[in-house]
Amino acid sequence: MLFEVWAPHAGRVGLHVDGRDRPMEPDPGREGWWRAEAEAGHGTRYGFALDDGPPLPDPRSRRQPDGPEGLSAVVDHSRFRWEREWFGRPLPGAVLYELHIGTFTHEGTFEAAAERLPHLAALGVTHVELMPVCPFPGTHGWGYDGVAPWAVHEPYGGPEGLARFVDAAHGHGLGVVLDVVHNHLGPSGNHLPAFGPYFTETHHTPWGAAVNLDAPGSDEVRAYFTGSALAWLRDFRLDGLRLDAVHALRDNRARHFLAELSAAVDALAARTGRPLFLIGESDLNDPRTTTPREAGGHGLHAQWNDDFHHALHTFLTGERQGYYADFAAEGPGALVKTLMGGFFHDGTHSTFRGRRHGTPLTPHTTPAHRLLGYAQTHDQVGNRAVGDRLAASLSPGLLACAAAVVLCAPFTPMLFMGEEWGARTPWQYFTDHQDPELAEAVRSGRRREFAAHGWAEGDIPDPQDPATRLRSCLDWREAEREPHRALLDWYRRLIALRRAEPALTDPTWAYTGLSTGSDGCFSFQRGPLRVLLNPGDRPVETWLGPRTGEVTEVVAAWRRIELPGPDGMLRLPPETAAVLRLGPRP
Repeated sequence: MLFEVWAPHAGRVGLHVDGRDRPMEPDPGREGWWRAEAEAGHGTRYGFALDDGPPLPDPRSRRQPDGPEGLSAVVDHSRFRWEREWFGRPLPGAVLYELHIGTFTHEGTFEAAAERLPHLAALGVTHVELMPVCPFPGTHGWGYDGVAPWAVHEPYGGPEGLARFVDAAHGHGLGVVLDVVHNHLGPSGNHLPAFGPYFTETHHTPWGAAVNLDAPGSDEVRAYFTGSALAWLRDFRLDGLRLDAVHALRDNRARHFLAELSAAVDALAARTGRPLFLIGESDLNDPRTTTPREAGGHGLHAQWNDDFHHALHTFLTGERQGYYADFAAEGPGALVKTLMGGFFHDGTHSTFRGRRHGTPLTPHTTPAHRLLGYAQTHDQVGNRAVGDRLAASLSPGLLACAAAVVLCAPFTPMLFMGEEWGARTPWQYFTDHQDPELAEAVRSGRRREFAAHGWAEGDIPDPQDPATRLRSCLDWREAEREPHRALLDWYRRLIALRRAEPALTDPTWAYTGLSTGSDGCFSFQRGPLRVLLNPGDRPVETWLGPRTGEVTEVVAAWRRIELPGPDGMLRLPPETAAVLRLGPRP
């Protein structure tokens, strides 16, 4: 078997395989690369010794059986026997479901999560979006401090466990999307700097030195992360990747790394015959993220839209601290603006940033499915002081209102695990750092951060306490009790409606009506379907108007409502949402 490693910083490189050491030779055809032949097969342990140092894990390791600090293991992907043929599921028309393997079930494994896939299939979602599964120190964590971007966290089930999960998901008709982190690696167990210039002081990010995408040596670093992305899609038959914090990918080269990556993914899709896609998380409000490469953009297929989340969140909760301030000040108009144009901050002043932010997105050239719309995500829940979900402060009726907007808007909807039944378990920040100093730094840093915003330090959960992770695990028994069961049924009805009604997945941004009235009723219309919300605590009567046509059917309603009379007045109970079908007047 041929072993290869890029180690331009080393004067000598040795291969440690099956307990034996042998020297590696420079590759004459590739500068900085070393190679050696050795007998090895699936499961063989190995590592690379730089300048007579101890063996380190392979930067391109596909398995770390003993964690990030241990030796790597050879993985032969051809050994896995896929039981289902899979032709892929495209992003347009999709409904995504974000979940964290470690808290989706108390067991925290791929195997246990796979047992819950029938629930997701019955819910009607099309894709499962897994939070990062790369190896990180300890057993439990969010996964954003991974240090081996080609491997799978062993406590979850390792690479074979992931393959079995994906195969099982495909058996239920569900695509699988994986969250990957290219903008930084974890603070513990990261040996990449010993091998080569994977990081650069040319740029700095909140995590320190930036990943080297444009300094000397960056050609190999770009190939490293592109190769990792393609390996996930190819070897595990994934349908797409969610790219974490792409705004932190500092790159001043003429062709941005994201454009290079999206071109490679599109080429892989053409070779495999499966639709593959990339979803970026970006706080730049920059249309170039999803603008096709041919038009000068980066060519990602979609991006998260936090502006929509913030507008919906403030509309329902009234919160106005931090980055919510501008959205709350605008009132329901913020939600109207994001539904009409995607971004709220499109060159407007952001008081949170103290400057203008964003640039306008052009709806007539940007299909609406390129933006993901959501009421909750791991970030927007887990980065709150105590990890409280919307269900901790909102009534079931208001949760139903949130669902109606997310699932009837033109964006690609995404749900956060447990949202569909109004889970009241928190989702808190938890870690399992093995380094005591790092663990204490994270613990005290988080407490200081929220103390500055008025929280008592003692109220902030200890990330290192195993109880913090246990509190964050879903309680599946909730879904069987009221009012959770009714909310779950509501989500199922709306997702089924989205699948059945072409108007709801129409990629255009066309609305017959989008308004918020003085009566407090918020409404918008997609094709023949009128969505109405009454978030207030009193019933309202709203006039549907002469141009809307005749209501022929109450398609879905959180509370029972009657068809409007000849005067066109509709009575909406408090804290409720309804979807009406309209037809032409005679």
